[in-house]
Amino acid sequence: MASTRTSHNDSTDSLDDRKAGLWGALLGLIVAAFVAVPFSAAIAFATHPHTQQLFAGRLEEATTGGYVAFWWFVAILLGSLPFLVGFGVAKLSGRTLLIVGGVIAVLIVVVVILGQIYVF
Repeated sequence: MASTRTSHNDSTDSLDDRKAGLWGALLGLIVAAFVAVPFSAAIAFATHPHTQQLFAGRLEEATTGGYVAFWWFVAILLGSLPFLVGFGVAKLSGRTLLIVGGVIAVLIVVVVILGQIYVF
């Protein structure tokens, strides 16, 4: 009897893991759709340093290397966001999701602050 219960619990756990994985994949795909345009724009800015002139002279004192590094940082953050969301939903507990969400919020704040420094 005990082995039957164990196998039933194992199959239930496996089914729950598959459902969590599918939810993670779905939410990762949704996030990827939302960040696709900003991601491609960040890569375009990072690979074409002459786009620094598009910011109406506000970036004259910024170095080209700093400008490119900033946009690569933004592109990496945006590119990793769908994977982080999908993994977080599929594998992590509620408390861990809050911690990861806090880290992502801090990274977004850092990007906004760096953007304010470079643009204004």
